[in-house]
Amino acid sequence: MELASKYDPKEVESKWYEYWLDNKLFSSKPDGREPYTVVIPPPNVTGVLHMGHMLNNTIQDILVRHARMEGKNACWVPGTDHASIATEAKVVARLAEQGIKKTDLTREQFLEHAWDWTREHGGIILKQLRRLGCSCDWDRTAFTMDETRSEGVIKVFVDLYNKGYIYRGVRMVNWDPQAQTALSDEEVVYKDEHSKLYYLKYYVAPEDQASVERRDEGNVMHRDGRGYYAVVATTRPETIMGDTAMCINPDDVKNTWLRGKHVVVPRVGRVIPVIEDSYVDVEFGTGCLKVTPAHDVNDHALGLKHGLQTIDIFNDNGTMAEAAGMYVGQDRMDVRRQIALDLEAEGLMERVEDYDNKVGFSERTNVPIEPKLSTQWFLKMRHFADIALAPVMDDDIEFYPKKYKNTYRHWLENIKDWCISRQLWWGHRIPAYYFKDAEGKNACVVAETADKALAEARRQNPALTADGLEQESDCLDTWFSSWLWPISVFDGVNHPDNEEIRYYYPTSDLVTGPDIIFFWVARMIMAGYEYRGTFPFKHVYFTGIVRDKLGRKMSKSLGNSPDPLQLIEKFGADGVRMGMMLSAPAGNDILFDESLCEQGRNFNNKIWNAFRLVQGWQTADAAQPEENRLAVAWFEAKLKEVNAQMDEQFKGYRISEALMTVYRLFWDEFSSWYLEIVKPEYGKPIDRLTYDATLRFFDDLLKMLHPFMPFITEELWQHILDRKPGESIMKATLQMGAPTEAELKLLADVEQVKQVVSGVRMVRNQKNIAPKEQLDLLAIGSNRFGAYGSVMTKMANLKTVETVAEKPADASAFMVGTDEFAVPVGDLIDVAAEIEKQEKELQHLEGFLAGIRKKLANENFVAHAPEAVVARERKKQSDSEEKIAALKESLAALKNK
Repeated sequence: MELASKYDPKEVESKWYEYWLDNKLFSSKPDGREPYTVVIPPPNVTGVLHMGHMLNNTIQDILVRHARMEGKNACWVPGTDHASIATEAKVVARLAEQGIKKTDLTREQFLEHAWDWTREHGGIILKQLRRLGCSCDWDRTAFTMDETRSEGVIKVFVDLYNKGYIYRGVRMVNWDPQAQTALSDEEVVYKDEHSKLYYLKYYVAPEDQASVERRDEGNVMHRDGRGYYAVVATTRPETIMGDTAMCINPDDVKNTWLRGKHVVVPRVGRVIPVIEDSYVDVEFGTGCLKVTPAHDVNDHALGLKHGLQTIDIFNDNGTMAEAAGMYVGQDRMDVRRQIALDLEAEGLMERVEDYDNKVGFSERTNVPIEPKLSTQWFLKMRHFADIALAPVMDDDIEFYPKKYKNTYRHWLENIKDWCISRQLWWGHRIPAYYFKDAEGKNACVVAETADKALAEARRQNPALTADGLEQESDCLDTWFSSWLWPISVFDGVNHPDNEEIRYYYPTSDLVTGPDIIFFWVARMIMAGYEYRGTFPFKHVYFTGIVRDKLGRKMSKSLGNSPDPLQLIEKFGADGVRMGMMLSAPAGNDILFDESLCEQGRNFNNKIWNAFRLVQGWQTADAAQPEENRLAVAWFEAKLKEVNAQMDEQFKGYRISEALMTVYRLFWDEFSSWYLEIVKPEYGKPIDRLTYDATLRFFDDLLKMLHPFMPFITEELWQHILDRKPGESIMKATLQMGAPTEAELKLLADVEQVKQVVSGVRMVRNQKNIAPKEQLDLLAIGSNRFGAYGSVMTKMANLKTVETVAEKPADASAFMVGTDEFAVPVGDLIDVAAEIEKQEKELQHLEGFLAGIRKKLANENFVAHAPEAVVARERKKQSDSEEKIAALKESLAALKNK
């Protein structure tokens, strides 16, 4: 069947994706082959495809398709993450549009809305991945809150609780006032902020004013009409309502006069003690620190150490609570602005300075987090860090690039307990149940189901009924389900000895971003060793961040991120895939430009047109010309050489390099050299032996290209031969040995033969000789490439190739290595045009030389410029003088003709 004159991605892509699905070509079942397993980093269930997904999933698909063509049993498991905070926020926003508050609903009613949202939006991103060509086993699609995964999450929670790794307690946590939930340390993003440093007056308490005295030389004492006062620098004046102490460093001479005193919190009027602790940085501000134990993790530690009162002044939504005593109900940021004005008006502000600092923001909602004392559930992490560090450091699990090993090690060595509870309704509800024991005291049990919890609780209160149990209202952190992902997608938590988990686990490769190395990668490693006794994956390929051509991270807010589906519509999926991979070395950021996709589309067209060219040749049972025989032998060796290179590149996860290798093979070697050598004269047939070899080469090239460009390669592969129903290039293996010694010599020879041809073409260009003019090629002294005369004759359009003792006077010479060649051009040159060209070149060189001579005539330059610079200018002068002399000699000879 003839190909269309132009490649149409829309027609080809939809047709072949349906074919792959209809024939279950992505499906995997355990068998006797070596498994190759990849689990998708599950995108948020409410998400849509963005450029980061495009890059990540393109890389995964390349690896999966490559493994499938190696004969492995490739299994790529897709799925989505329930994304507690993000999804709940979207559901709350939609309810608000309908005039419904979350607080107006019961938990069950709210969850009905959340499930409606999930069913409506949950499959969008997975459908979009199909447009990209992703060869996932869609029948295996998992969801972190489906029945199997949910059962496994609860089972693991109970197990870890029973092992003593999970505990509940009051701790200082990162609080997200918008989502109104606790966050783990890893969910806080620190950003540079242009803030203010407020210097506030804390007057010595009236009863202590009379006893103020200078204790040491160097005391910095402040006094005005109201009495003595200390100055405290803070970036958060809105928290002074929670101050319960002032702290100084015992070694800070300038503040020793405050020892044993009490001060008054400005505006608030509360009298608080001055305590001493070496924690205080004497260089920050004035060396006096306000201590707010309820709203700063370090202040909290000081509070515990010194037995200070704790006053929680914020509501969960970031407004001022009744305990603040003022500004009640106002947002904390509004209070910051207002209290600064009020302090200034009351003479309690000494000064305000600009100040740059880092502020923690919620990774999910992008609002400043609020340190807050809260009762939460925690997972002890020391045990897990200990089992997960060595495998990465010892390369049992290999990172690409290696630099992320240090990042990983630093986090594990400085790990903190993981706050795993979230104050949300959408998610896995913590399986803890509260009740009154037989003595009427509060008690708690942890169990997989309410029935099991009741049975357990009855050991402490035999009269207890189901109505007496109250389940914990908090949900688990979303990452608590995704850290089990490589195990749970094969139901390995609930049924740890099932056939699939034994066959597919551990998985082979993980492709992910370095920004979730702590959230996800490290925790999956921990879970893998805890529940399977081995790593969850052998290799981790870290992608870079997709940035625009100016280096800015792509984002909706900047408006610099293209719509991936529109890119596919414009350039085709294969073009976009190639555009992404052309600039995507592991771990390095990608400077994305649409021109890369255009380059990908152009390459598609190049492949298409090359196939149409070959398809249009007529064949004949004729003898194979010598140049064709050489070309076939050479390209067969070239395929082996490049295939071996690509194997090494894939082993080293140098995927962009592998793409460039096959790109150059097709464009430069196959199209520009091989096809040009074997192409028959217009209107004449090609010998069948060469034609069959060309189709075979095309078949191999398509297989090498297929992982990168699945659609066009399937289309053309199906055209090479009549394939059976259900056959696909994705199941076709590529088996090539390494080049033999003879083939390696052939490859080296042809590279030099190509240089000879290029040399002849250079002479044509320099001397303005038309390509149709046949030339003679002279090998001076000897000709090592005589066996390739037929190739040189065709590719350089030669009449003869001869060996002569000396170069004729009218010949233009060039070197290939140590071999000299020449082309007699005397009768072929357009003398007038050549004289004009050389005179222009002479004029340019003489102007250039005049400039250099002027510079060297400047004594100041010669005396003061670095010796190397002066030497370089003298070299330019001598080179120019030699070129001018040669040009003048050439011009004289031309004018005498």
